[in-house]
Amino acid sequence: MPSITLKSAREIALMRNAGLVVWEAHQAAAQLVRPGATTAEIDAAIENVFIQHDAIPLFKGVPGVIPFPAVTCVSINEEVVHGMPGSRQLVEGDIVSLDTGCKVNGWCGDAAVTHAVGTVSPIAAKLLEITQGSLQIAIDLMSRKSRWSEVAREMQEYVEAADFSVVTEFVGHGIGREMHESPQVPNYFSKRFQKEGDFPLRTGLVLAVEPMVNVGKREAKVTKDHWTVVTCDGSLSAHFEHTLALTSDGVEILTGPPS
Repeated sequence: MPSITLKSAREIALMRNAGLVVWEAHQAAAQLVRPGATTAEIDAAIENVFIQHDAIPLFKGVPGVIPFPAVTCVSINEEVVHGMPGSRQLVEGDIVSLDTGCKVNGWCGDAAVTHAVGTVSPIAAKLLEITQGSLQIAIDLMSRKSRWSEVAREMQEYVEAADFSVVTEFVGHGIGREMHESPQVPNYFSKRFQKEGDFPLRTGLVLAVEPMVNVGKREAKVTKDHWTVVTCDGSLSAHFEHTLALTSDGVEILTGPPS
């Protein structure tokens, strides 16, 4: 059983402040998602929002073979996650995943969205619909199920019913004062997780839930830049994420729009 720090209503309200900055950053980025825009321009727009709010970016400088150089992971088409922004231009028909997070007054928010660039193929449009739908299942079920494995099972079944696959190398996570806290939050069911990592869904639980879904097989690999993860078969991948709090009134989307 993982050791989980539940958050008080006051702490969840403080996390909402960070979540609203993340939401605003995503709105600024969305305005730039069009053919010809560079991934660096999108990252700069997000960083500018963080600067305006005195928010600390969570991703920039994360340790690795090379420290992550940007505030946003920008992943295009077959890139699953952790794509590095640069001079690459978006092209009509691309799908682009934007993942970012920040800390405001000591509390974190983390969210990801995959956008269509102009008009995309029917399979790409379906991938976005199903991946976002998987996240919505988690939002709908967190207050209705008793353990996370029950939610994860339904997320996986929904994805696989569409003939897509769930990435298993990367999972969601608890979040609070740090970006990554216990527990690990898979988007799929396994007996090992049910036995060793499963956890009850209780008031005060705050999770970053982030399904990553591939059109083809689930396997992924890290490229030579030491960060970008791609599908092994070259198929398209999508990624959606929200920071979610389980409260006495149900699930609150901390990285959602102002109410």
